[in-house]
Amino acid sequence: MNEALSYLDARRSIPPKQLGEPGPDDATLMRMLRSAVRVPDHGKRVPWRFLSFRGQARHDFGERLAARALQRDPGASEAVIEKDRMRFSHAPLVVAVIARLGPDEKIPESERFSSASCVCFALLQAAQALGFGAIWLTGWLAYDAQVAGWMNLQPHERVVGFIHIGTPKLDAPERERPDPAELLSEWSAS
Repeated sequence: MNEALSYLDARRSIPPKQLGEPGPDDATLMRMLRSAVRVPDHGKRVPWRFLSFRGQARHDFGERLAARALQRDPGASEAVIEKDRMRFSHAPLVVAVIARLGPDEKIPESERFSSASCVCFALLQAAQALGFGAIWLTGWLAYDAQVAGWMNLQPHERVVGFIHIGTPKLDAPERERPDPAELLSEWSAS
């Protein structure tokens, strides 16, 4: 049983600055996505889609983010602006997971968003299982209307996460994890 759970137990977030080349090629990315979409999906709504950023597009998007950051906060330091400029430049691949929401008489929006969130986690697991490092990030850009426009998001769509994927430059250290025994209680009819 322990071997079967080893990928879950070994999952680590690798900071984007520690993700380098090579990234997954097209076939490997599609293999990861085939695993990532095997998540709970009440009503079979497929309430997500993907948008990838690779090559020069990552840097071009970063230039837009830097300009938008300065527009949002004209007093931002050069370090803050540079961080936004480089946001997508470290990992060779960034995949935006986008929740497709909108009206649905049967399946609540929260369940559809949760399903899209599961895709983010499953994509992290798939990347690690294939020898890559990854991290799930959001930040202000996930909630900014202008950035949503650049990504051609529809009014009913929201960014769930940006999954940065590449080859780890280091082994991420283990961090303290919560004790499940302290989090579990049992309901009784008493």
